[in-house]
Amino acid sequence: MGERGRLLGFRLIAGCIAALVGVAAFAADPEAFLAGGSKDCTACDLSGRDLKERNFQRSRLDGVVLRNADLTAASLFRSTLQRSDFSGAKLVGANLNATDAKWSNFAGADLSDALMYEADFSSADLGGAVLKGAKLGRARLNSAVLTGAKLMLTDLRGARLAGAKLAGADLRSATLNGQNLRTMDLQGIDFSMSDMVEADFLGADLRNAQFAGVNLYAANFNSADLRGANFEGANLTNAIFTDARLEGAVFTDAIMPDGRRKE
Repeated sequence: MGERGRLLGFRLIAGCIAALVGVAAFAADPEAFLAGGSKDCTACDLSGRDLKERNFQRSRLDGVVLRNADLTAASLFRSTLQRSDFSGAKLVGANLNATDAKWSNFAGADLSDALMYEADFSSADLGGAVLKGAKLGRARLNSAVLTGAKLMLTDLRGARLAGAKLAGADLRSATLNGQNLRTMDLQGIDFSMSDMVEADFLGADLRNAQFAGVNLYAANFNSADLRGANFEGANLTNAIFTDARLEGAVFTDAIMPDGRRKE
């Protein structure tokens, strides 16, 4: 085969591939997906749909639009949801374990009691989302927007929070044992009554943070800014405060690093 023939052959192959891609894109039909005939609903618009208790496990939903949809108790286990729009959606008790939701929009969504173990929400927008009681163990929340999020009673053990934006978040009664929060901006965050055993706050900005009643056994506050922080009734046994700024911090009734209760 001459050079011209090979070139024509390559063009024919490229044309076939393009045609197949076009067919695949056309096949992402929302009604076929909802009827169970397809696992692909890439870029589908399912806004406002009633999808309670539906099984969408291992589906391809990148770019899907599910604004204000009701996915209560639905299963999205191991589905890909990259760059999708779940803003305002209801995902109460939904199964999002091991989902890939990088860069997606969950602003204002209700994820109360959702299962999100090992899910990837890196760079996702969860601003104002309700995550009360959600299971986020080993979830990736790197660089995620959690501004104003309701994270009460959440389990964040092993979750990755590096670069996450938590301004105004509510983390009361959360489980953050062993959590790495080094150098993070945590000004004014309410951690009251949480479990934060061996949490690492090295160099973190914790001005006016609320630690009332928190279990901070062996926590590391080395070089942290704790001005105005409230540790009333907290357990600080074996906690480290080397080089921390403590001006205006409150330790009333706290168990101090040496095991003595502060009067």
